[in-house]
Amino acid sequence: MRRSDREITDPQQIRAFIAAEQILRIAFIDDEEVYIVPVNYGYVCEEGKSIFYFHGAREGRKYNLSLNTPTVGFEIDGNYQPLTHEQACKFSATFQSLIGTGQVQIVTGDSEKKKGLNAIMAQVSKKSEWSYSEQAMEKVAVFRLEVKTMSCKGRL
Repeated sequence: MRRSDREITDPQQIRAFIAAEQILRIAFIDDEEVYIVPVNYGYVCEEGKSIFYFHGAREGRKYNLSLNTPTVGFEIDGNYQPLTHEQACKFSATFQSLIGTGQVQIVTGDSEKKKGLNAIMAQVSKKSEWSYSEQAMEKVAVFRLEVKTMSCKGRL
């Protein structure tokens, strides 16, 4: 990281930032193109592993790329506030961002699928236990993004 003075390494501060935000952007490689998709997410940290869950259709570009090119980049940003100044070159902003890489896989077991959906719902509702109809469970694809690298920085 070029600006090491802005690096955030405290795991509690990183988890708090992840918990406060709502959108994770995932970047796939699709042949010669980069395909970036914003998704709602849920986050869990277990056995020292950081894992993001997101959901979608059981077809389409995101689904196919998850099967065929599962190595991805990801990004979350937030806490943005412009800092104005009388001189244009002295404008700045407060912010926080998180970037990383990882592997995406489509969850197949109902137990982990429900765990992923509950993590997503907890992110938006703060309630961690939900019930899902059999029809909904069959229809939805749940994706697991296991983090390989992750760094956080900010100007707060």
